[in-house]
Amino acid sequence: MDARHQTLPMVTETTPEADAPRTYELDDRPRDECGVFGISGIDDSAELAFLALYALQHRGQEAAGIVAFDGTTLRTHKGNGLVSEVFDATALSKLVGRTAVGHVRYSTAGGSELANVQPITARFAHGDLALAHNGNLTNQLALRTRLVNEGAIFRSSSDSETLVHLIAKSRADSVDGQILDALGHLVGAFSMVISVGETLYAARDPRGFRPLILGGLGDGHVVVSETCALDILGADFVRDIEPGEVLRIRGNEVIALTPLEPAPQHSPCVFELVYFARPDSRIFGVSVDRARRAFGRQLAREHPVEADSIISVPDSANSAALGYSEESGIPFELGLLRNHYVGRTFIKPHQKDRDFGARMKYNPVREVLAGQRVVVVDDSLVRGTTSRSLVRMLREAGAAEVHLRIGSPPVRHPCFYGIDMPTKGELIGSQMEIPQIAETLGVDSLGYLSLEGMVGAVEKAGPYCTACFSGAYPTPLADVELGLASADGPPKC
Repeated sequence: MDARHQTLPMVTETTPEADAPRTYELDDRPRDECGVFGISGIDDSAELAFLALYALQHRGQEAAGIVAFDGTTLRTHKGNGLVSEVFDATALSKLVGRTAVGHVRYSTAGGSELANVQPITARFAHGDLALAHNGNLTNQLALRTRLVNEGAIFRSSSDSETLVHLIAKSRADSVDGQILDALGHLVGAFSMVISVGETLYAARDPRGFRPLILGGLGDGHVVVSETCALDILGADFVRDIEPGEVLRIRGNEVIALTPLEPAPQHSPCVFELVYFARPDSRIFGVSVDRARRAFGRQLAREHPVEADSIISVPDSANSAALGYSEESGIPFELGLLRNHYVGRTFIKPHQKDRDFGARMKYNPVREVLAGQRVVVVDDSLVRGTTSRSLVRMLREAGAAEVHLRIGSPPVRHPCFYGIDMPTKGELIGSQMEIPQIAETLGVDSLGYLSLEGMVGAVEKAGPYCTACFSGAYPTPLADVELGLASADGPPKC
């Protein structure tokens, strides 16, 4: 290994100090939310990638891309927009090959330029390379600064491109070794799919923040962020890719390479179960629907109320509302209907878009609400913008009382591991105590699921990363600790 490679910082979590969670009192910095897909050994791989990305659309609504390889040529099509807007039959027909990598993305503010749309591609000594990444690296600025000082030229502001340069600079004597070498420098959250020629690699960080799943299809294999993408393909669930695991996949052959340096403990993101994953998926070995029902049942135990009906904020809170109804005995009603042609207000990049989306997204069912004492169950409360609008709608529709129940604790801290959060100053849970929040939202009562109740409801797959609720970060925030990132200037990815 030459000197220029040795200078790249390597951070592990095997020291005693790494076992202690770190608490940072800094403003939030938005991060990518993404869905990844890889396929090897299947004809019409790009068409299958399109279907999988369609199922993963909830993980990123701003951009999409597919790269396909036919054994000779790497072909790419990507752009800003929904999957159905970026791809059509003509575009897919040009993506020929039995190996493909796909990605859906939500970018940070200022980071939506086409250069940041994944998969990232590069000419590589051992074959054309494509990379799709879900998560966020907490040492990317340290790595990027060192790489630039050593002559690397970056084409994007995405933290994911850092890995491409690390692979290229590695002096390991095989592609497997170069990828393992490069991955060993990363700190933070990454679930990645990489293709080199017709060979596919899948890797998950040692903490296992983000989900990554191996499936089987015909004579080949697929890698997906969530099992809902397997269902649309008619693929079989094989297993979860384990934290720290790196797989080499070619057609029907799957080989586990040397795992990455183990973490003191696993830290799957509990917010995936609370909100982000689709309810029909299984991630971290847990049914998302059953997890949310368990949250709802525990919420009913912790915050009971006399009411006539339970309604949910559709669709992500449906399961929690059913759980609350099951435990409380209060009937579940369809009191709010969602317009599915409006995107998630939580992941709109600008506040004016979120306000407009909240007004356009839901409609109350007056016959269900008029004169009723209503319990409204939502999965989480981030800014409070949508909730304020909904409470006004319910009052206008004739609800006699509105009691808000949240199937997770107050969100008080930024996420550095791949879930988009607003700045800490925008987080209503960070700025106000619960009685103030209730008054601001205009509800008769407000109850949050406790941190202990949330974790206890799904302890089978724990321990979890709960940093957005607790402020206890499982890994070093290296860029922050080195003074390369600050509350005033988050990196644009």
